[in-house]
Amino acid sequence: QVQLVESGGGLVQAGGSLRLSCRAAGNVFSINYMGWYRQAPGQQRESVAFIYSDGSLNYADSVKGRFTISRDNAENTVYLQMNSLKPEDTAVYTCNAEVYSLIPESRVADYWGRGTQVTVSS
Repeated sequence: QVQLVESGGGLVQAGGSLRLSCRAAGNVFSINYMGWYRQAPGQQRESVAFIYSDGSLNYADSVKGRFTISRDNAENTVYLQMNSLKPEDTAVYTCNAEVYSLIPESRVADYWGRGTQVTVSS
């Protein structure tokens, strides 16, 4: 079993910064991709930033130049550094990962965190 443990959300003023982290805990052999979605009230969920096993990155246009995703492979953790935050970045940010496990059986599965609230005040 694998759990995604998130941290780092909170309240910040516009122009400020926050860093989110997501650690894959449990039976992790490798991670194919890992990143963040967000969903604001009344809006659809959108992909924010992802990092892939080959090191490639993908960002939503709305966060390019402001957010940076990085990873610590040894800790099975990804970080989302969010700078120059805007009120429209306010949302619940949820970590998502595709994980390859060998125990108790060989399998690839998609996992989700519980979500962390990010609120940016104007």
